Amino acid sequence: MTFVDAHTHLDHCHEEASFLVAEAEAAGVGLIIQSGTDLTRSRLSVKLAETFPQVFATVGFHPHEAGRLDDEALAELEQWTAHPRVVAVGETGFDFYHDHWPHHVQGEVFRLHLELARRAGLPVVVHTREAADHTLATLAEYGAGLTVILHCFSWPDRLEEVVERGYYASFAGNVTYKNASALQEAARRLPAELLLLETDAPWLSPMPLRGRPNRPSLVVKVYEFVAELRGLTMAELASQVEANVRRAFPRTVEAGESAA
Repeated sequence: MTFVDAHTHLDHCHEEASFLVAEAEAAGVGLIIQSGTDLTRSRLSVKLAETFPQVFATVGFHPHEAGRLDDEALAELEQWTAHPRVVAVGETGFDFYHDHWPHHVQGEVFRLHLELARRAGLPVVVHTREAADHTLATLAEYGAGLTVILHCFSWPDRLEEVVERGYYASFAGNVTYKNASALQEAARRLPAELLLLETDAPWLSPMPLRGRPNRPSLVVKVYEFVAELRGLTMAELASQVEANVRRAFPRTVEAGESAA
């Protein structure tokens, strides 16, 4: 039985990456997807993926960093997309909660990431906060045919549209919170083939550790909660999520085949 942390930030955690990866492996977490959020952290994500066989990288500019993407940085991101340990473009999208950059800037950078993902033949990892309409409209216009992963899923009221479009929904530790009944219902109802689980560490620690720093090993707590929601054993849920991750991020399979 292998657990997957489909979205994390080892570079933002207080502990050394070597400790976090070893701790996760001891908990049964055999695959970790490390998210790039700007050029420096995208480079670091690739380095982490080169260092630890359990880790794969994404490269991109988080909407908090959108205005810092220039032509030179975009060209470097495109070079990184050819790396066999880079499994997706992102995270990218809209964040209207923190609103660090004008919406048109966030939208242009999102579009550039979607075009990059298309050229690279990679999925796109989407960050969206209080921007569902803009995100869905941009994906409809520029993301048709792309594999889309909605990380830290937060749209229980748009679940039907997400399912209709075939987007993956990745649930983080906040699905375990007492005030998250709508999100829990979405995690219960989502078709099995679209379900992913993550930590988004060091944020959103699952219950009963809410408020403390999160880390990849704690994705097991999310599995426990979602397994109970869906009436599954841990082994059944782990098998389904791993299959979904391998389908959503094909390079995680290709890397294993190359190693063999």
